[in-house]
Amino acid sequence: MLEFSSGHTQGQLSLIELAPSILSADFAHLAAAVQAVTEGGATVLHVDVMDGHFVPNITIGPPVVASLRKVTRLPLDVHLMIENPDQFIPAFVEAGADWISVHQEACVHLHRTLELIQSHGVNAGVVINPATPVGVLEEVLEMVHHVLVMSVNPGFGGQRFIPFTLDKVRKLVMMRAARRATFRIEIDGGISTETIAEAVRAGVEILVAGNAIFGHGRPKENTQQLLKLAGEATLQKV
Repeated sequence: MLEFSSGHTQGQLSLIELAPSILSADFAHLAAAVQAVTEGGATVLHVDVMDGHFVPNITIGPPVVASLRKVTRLPLDVHLMIENPDQFIPAFVEAGADWISVHQEACVHLHRTLELIQSHGVNAGVVINPATPVGVLEEVLEMVHHVLVMSVNPGFGGQRFIPFTLDKVRKLVMMRAARRATFRIEIDGGISTETIAEAVRAGVEILVAGNAIFGHGRPKENTQQLLKLAGEATLQKV
C-alpha cells in the first residue's frame, strides 16, 4: 500500500492499492498464489464473479469466496458481473466478502441495490462499462465506497486496455472534488507495466491486475514491480 498527498480531501492521504484478480491465478494452488501476492505488497484481493448472462463467461461463486476467506485476512473485493445481483448479495456476504460492487448496467434499481449491500455491513461499490458515461452515477456517488471503471469490456481476462476510459477517471476525480465526496476510484482491465503509471496519474487509487501478476509466474515479484511503478507515478502527479 502506497500513501501520497491528494487534493480531493484537504489534509488527507490517498492510498494506492494493488488488487490482484484471482481469476488469472492457478486455482489448483490458490492459497499459495494469495500468499505470494500478499508478500509482494497486495492489500486487496479482487474476485470476479460472472454468470454467463450479463457477461459471456462463467467463473466462480460464494464457495470460492468462502475458501479465500479461510486463507487470507485481506479485504475481498467481490465484483458482481451478474444479472439480478440482489438475489446473490447475501450469499457473498455470508461467504466473507468485504466489498461488493455491482454494475450500473445490471441494476434496475441501483440505489436500492447499493442500500442492500450496505445493510449487510460491507462496503458498496458501483461499476461502469467502457461505453457507460460517468454522469449516470451522479445520484449515488455520495453513498458508495468506490467506483470501479472497467478499462476493458467485461467477460475475459487478458484484454487490451482501452485508453479513453481514463477520461472517465479524470471526470470522477472532478466530480468527487465538486461534491467533497469520499469514494475511491478503482480500475479493472489491461493494467500492466505499460499502463499502470498512466492510470495512477489520471487519479486511480485501486488497481486491479490479473494477467500481469499471475499470467507468467512470479506473482510476488510482479506485484512488487507494479507497486514500484505505481509509486513512481505518484511523484509525477500534479
